[in-house]
Order: sequence, then structure tokens, then C-alpha cells
Amino acid sequence: MTHRDLRLVPVALGAWATALGCVFLPGAAWPWCAAAAVGSILLVVAGSRGVRWAPLAALVCAVGAAVALSCALATPSREAVQELDGRVVAVVADISSSSSTGADGRLWFDAQTVLIGPPDAPETTSVPIRIGVDGLDGADLGARVRIVGEAMATDAAERAALVAFASSAEVVTPAAGVFAVAAATRADFVERAVRLPEPGAGLLPGLAVGDTRAVSPELDAAMLTSGLSHLTAVSGANCAIVVGAAFFVVALCGGGRLLRVVVALSALGAFVVLVTPEPSVIRAATMAGLAMLTVVLGHPSAGVSVLCLAVTGILIADPSLSATPGFALSAAATAALILLAPPLARGLERWLPHPLALALAIPVAAQLACGPIIALFAEQQSLVGIVANMVAAPAAPIATVIGLLACLAAPLPALADLLAASAWLPAAWIAATATTTAALPGAEVLVVPGVFTALLVLVVSAAVAVVLWRRRTGASPPRLLRRAAGGVLALVLALGGARVALDGPLAAVQTPAGWSIAACDVGQGDALVVRSADRIALIDTGPEPDPLTRCLGALGVDRVDLLVLTHFDLDHAGGARALIGRVSTVLHGPVGEQADGQLLARFEAAGAELVEAAAGQRGSLGDAQWRVLWPRGGQAAFPAGNDASVVWEIAGHDVPRSLFLGDLSATPQRLLAASGMLDPPYTVVKVAHHGSADQDTELYAMLEPSVAIFSSGADNDYGHPRQETLDLLAATGAVSVRTDRQGRVLLGTRDEDLVVWTERSADVGSGIGVGDPG
Repeated sequence: MTHRDLRLVPVALGAWATALGCVFLPGAAWPWCAAAAVGSILLVVAGSRGVRWAPLAALVCAVGAAVALSCALATPSREAVQELDGRVVAVVADISSSSSTGADGRLWFDAQTVLIGPPDAPETTSVPIRIGVDGLDGADLGARVRIVGEAMATDAAERAALVAFASSAEVVTPAAGVFAVAAATRADFVERAVRLPEPGAGLLPGLAVGDTRAVSPELDAAMLTSGLSHLTAVSGANCAIVVGAAFFVVALCGGGRLLRVVVALSALGAFVVLVTPEPSVIRAATMAGLAMLTVVLGHPSAGVSVLCLAVTGILIADPSLSATPGFALSAAATAALILLAPPLARGLERWLPHPLALALAIPVAAQLACGPIIALFAEQQSLVGIVANMVAAPAAPIATVIGLLACLAAPLPALADLLAASAWLPAAWIAATATTTAALPGAEVLVVPGVFTALLVLVVSAAVAVVLWRRRTGASPPRLLRRAAGGVLALVLALGGARVALDGPLAAVQTPAGWSIAACDVGQGDALVVRSADRIALIDTGPEPDPLTRCLGALGVDRVDLLVLTHFDLDHAGGARALIGRVSTVLHGPVGEQADGQLLARFEAAGAELVEAAAGQRGSLGDAQWRVLWPRGGQAAFPAGNDASVVWEIAGHDVPRSLFLGDLSATPQRLLAASGMLDPPYTVVKVAHHGSADQDTELYAMLEPSVAIFSSGADNDYGHPRQETLDLLAATGAVSVRTDRQGRVLLGTRDEDLVVWTERSADVGSGIGVGDPG
């Protein structure tokens, strides 16, 4: 790489730094613009007098002034609409992205406002906004919608100025022209793809055209864990595949270089329209198209300069992208394609044929470049990402190209079906790779996002690059550097192997054999396991699948006989998707929102029996008997949610008499106490609502618990458990155990005595046997 190739790097970095500064400090945009403009003029004068570095510095300042000016012009509108935070607003906006279903069951899309303001007096304003609706047909890119809903201001790092939660929505003007044709084509392809068998059917539209509506939440989580989620987003890799395929086909037909370029760019443009030309797609297409063209035109050394020009131009047009992870990942992945992939491919050629080495080098390079950036904001790091990408890499371009052809062949149904069936096999391969690697013990690790984690990931990524790197001359990096890199990787593999063993084969060995009740440490949420005669009941699932999966694995639980979903708040049902296909019966509280019913439908489709809980229901779990004590059937006083939580009681010769109070507040607690259904005393009580202050003193005095379980997250924002509630339980004589301080808590009986094992602390009070977790 020559000095000339890197000349524009300071320009791009200066534009990025300016954009970040103006995004986070919008008040500094005008002063920054003025200072950069003056600096540019002074440097031009200095350059005319023979100062060699002055012209480049002048260009950096000029670009900085342009970026600051763009940010300054956008700031007043953004600040004006953010004053609507927390208010009900009316919005008329043009949809600028594809639509996707979020974890809350809403349909989400980006839009550019036309009118926004109070419902009786919206004003003409153009700002980016993100909208969530409960369901809206025709929400395609290019359509104009009118919504009324609650507005929430975003942080400075967000591209959207507002998030709007729509209570009502309608399509004012449907998408027209090429956008309407593209939407119809995508919808036809999704319908055709989902008729194919799983795995792979729902994934195919995501691989081919970035439409993830048919991807199940379980597969989506597996793709994220395995580091393959980028394959379902329209990224630079997809655009590069389209450009490369078009270039190759024209070359195969004997077309000249100019014709190849024209056809490749035309194909890229058509692809962008088909997959919706939202900002992220245009960004990826710009970067990938320019990078690939520098290669196919025979000037790969110009790739860095072209990338810098693309980054600079995009930031001048939209400075807010500088703070978005997607922009950083696109730039890093493209830079890796230009700079890192070739030497990695040469290194892999020591063991693999050239075509396969090149195919594997591209995703490996992208993974190494993007890993440190992901560590800045993500709480999970995939430990199987590189291996999963290497396994899936050969199938990705095949699924993309053939799937895209199947999408375009919609007017010829027979041909479209044949192509879709052909693309199904590589899509199924990728889906199987994702689910298999994600299920490996230690597939991902929870980390604290930030600079320190990013530096650690950077060191590991650099070590992998050094080991694989090979210069054009065939030489490798210096021996000392290779030894240091090898040492880093050996340490990482040793720690990873220990983690896999502890989370896998050795997990159950660390767990006492005599437990009958387990309170999993799932953060701010509930997940409690009851075991009787090897039958398993799980009360709630916590907010995320991964902590629940680790806890169940450590307990040796593969299947749940009875899943009790006390209610559907995220901290009680967010991890439920980890159990789909592994549950026999779901006993659930009242259904309140559409997303609740959708979750239950997925359980039913996977073979689970659904039962809505009502006071008086009874059943058995192994040798123990259980009852539902709340909610009362047909009671309308308490809507679905905390106060309609399922209250569940169980007792048996191998399970101490236990009561699980869900998230009941003081009022329904008083009604429960007066219902006559309680059968105190209870040896174990799961304290309601993570130990909030809203408790009924007389209820707990009636229950006379020996052990009170507080299931809450460390340093949670709610202050749970509250000190007054801890004092209330102490006054009843109960010993309190807390997942926020003691981690996983296990309870069992030994010689008719209650024994408590805690993961991190054995100080649970006197009068009860205490053991170590091992």
C-alpha cells in the first residue's frame, strides 16, 4: 500500500470526528463550521507559500466545515420536535425503510415527517422518525402514513429525532411506481419461500432480499448468537455478491470491461430498489459498489481512497450516521474487504485451495474488523462467530444469488418455484449452522460493553490476523509477533475451553443433587424451577433467553413439564422463546396484547398444551400437588399484568410447601388473603414483584414463611428489593435469600431439614442449613 493510497484517510477521519462532535454537541456546530472554514482559508494561503502539508490539512478543514454546516442546518428542526417528548402527537410521514416486527409485537419502520405536532395543529417539519404500530397493511417504503400516538425523544446518538408509539395509524397514500412493484415482488417471494420446509424457509427471504418477516424469533436469536445475523441484513456483502455476480456473468458472455461495469452498476441499482433503498442499504451499496469496482477495474490499490471518499460524502449528507453502529460496521467491513481479506486469503492458502481460501477470508476479515466495534455497544460477544461464518460462508452467496433470481422470476411461477427450492438448500445449511453453533456451550459470553471490552476483542482479533497473515511475497509477520499472537490465542482457547466445560459437561456436577427449588439468577426478573420425582415446573423465564438457558443447563434440565407464565411482562416472559419445543404444558395468566397471543401460539405450534390459569385449578408434578390461587376466573377488576399474575402453590414429600406470588401489589394481596384459599404456613415464599415496597403486611404475617426468595437484578433501577420489604419479611421470622447478591439459590431437604445453597454467598441467616453450590 503506497503513501498515495492513504492520503485521504485523514480527510475521512476528520469528517467522522467532526460529525461525532456536532451530533453530541449540536450547539457547537456553527462555531465549529466557522473555525474550520477560517482554518481552511489560512491553510490554502500557507500552501501557496510552499508548506507541503498545508493542502491536505486545508482539505480536512474544508470537509469538516461542510459536515458541521450540514449538522447545524438540521439541528433546529430536530430540537423543535424533541420538545414533543411525552406528548400525544399527530404525524404525517413518508416511510423510508422496510418494516419489521419488534420484540414488543409492533410493526416498526423509519419515516421522514411531512407534518408533526399536536393532533389539532401539526406543523410542516422534515425530520427522521421511527414509528411503531400495532399492525398496518401497506406499510411499504414510499407509502405515506398518518398516525396519532405518544412521542418519545431519542438520545443524541440516535438518527431518528423521535420514536412514536402509534395508537391509531392509516396509510394515506400507498407506495407507487417501482416501490410498489418491489413490495409486491418481495411479498410474493416471501409467500413462495415459507411454503418450503424448515429450517431455511423463513431465512431465505432474509438472505436474498433482506426481508426478515418470516424469520422465527428462535432462529433470529440463534443467528445473533452465532454471529450470522449480518447475513439477513442487506449489507455490503450482499451488494458485493450482486456486483460480482453481474460482472462475472457479463464476462462469461464475452462482454468488455465497460459493459461489465455498466451492467454491474445497473444490477446493484435494481437490487437496492428491490430490497428498499433505505439509508442503511444505500450506505452499504455505495461502499460495497465502489470497493468492488476498484477491484474489478484492475485498481485495487485505490480502494482505500474510494472508501474514504464514500465515507466523507455520506457524512456530509447525513452527519447523524457517524454515531450509528451500522455505519461504523459498514465502513469497517468494507475496509476489511479491501485491506485485510487478501493477506488472510494468502495465509489460508497454506491449507486450502485458492477459491475456498478467498471465500473464507472475506467473512473472517469482516468478523475481525467488526468485533471490536460490536464490543462497544453489545452485551454479548459470540465465541463461535468466526467458525460459524467460515462454515456458512460457502452457502451465503449461493443462497443470495439463486434466491434473488427466484424473487425476480415471480412472473414465471414454475421457474420461480424451482429457483426457490434450489436456494432452500444453502439457506437450510446456514440455518442449521446457526442453530447448531448457537447451542454449543459457551457459544457467547456476556460482557460489559465499552472501551475496555473493545480493546480486549481488538487484541484477540489482531492475534488471529497475525497468525493468518501472509504478505504478497509469501513472507509472514516477524517471529516474535507471531509467537505473541499465538500465546494470546492459546490463552483465549484455554479460557474458552474451561468455560465450555463448566457450562457443559461439568455444569451439572457443580449442582447439589438434593435441590427441589431453584431461583435462577436471570437479572431483573423471575425464573424459578421446581423439581419433584424428576418432573420439572418453571415459573416464569426472566427477561432474556441466555441466562435462563445457562441456569437450566447447570440444573440438568432439558425439558419443562409445566411452564407457568404468571404474566407477560418482559421480565417474566422475555426468555420464553428459549423453551419453545421443550415444554409440555403452558399455564398462563390473562392475555393482554397481541404479542402475548403470538408467543402462546408459537408454544402451541411446537406441541405444548395451553391452559389459562384461574383460581381453583389443581394438578400434580411428580409426587407433588399444585394449585392456582389467583387470578379469579372472570374477574375484571384487575387487567392483564402485574395484579392478574398467576399465584401458584405446590407441596409434596420432596418439595417444601411453597407459594409463588408473581408481581401482585398490595390490593390484590389483601383480596388473596381474604379469599380463604391460602393454606399457611408456607416454608418457602417467592416475594411479590421482586421485593417492591407495594406489599401487604398482613398477608406475609399470615404466610409465616421460613425462607423468602427475592428475585431481582443487581443494581437495578427500581431499587428492588426495597429495604422496608426486607424488614417486613425479617419481622415474620423469614430468612431472606436474594439473587441480586447471592446469584442462583437452591433449596432442598436433608433429614427433614430445609437446606439452602447459594452461588456467591452462604450468609443466609441462622436456623437453616447452608451449603456451597458445589
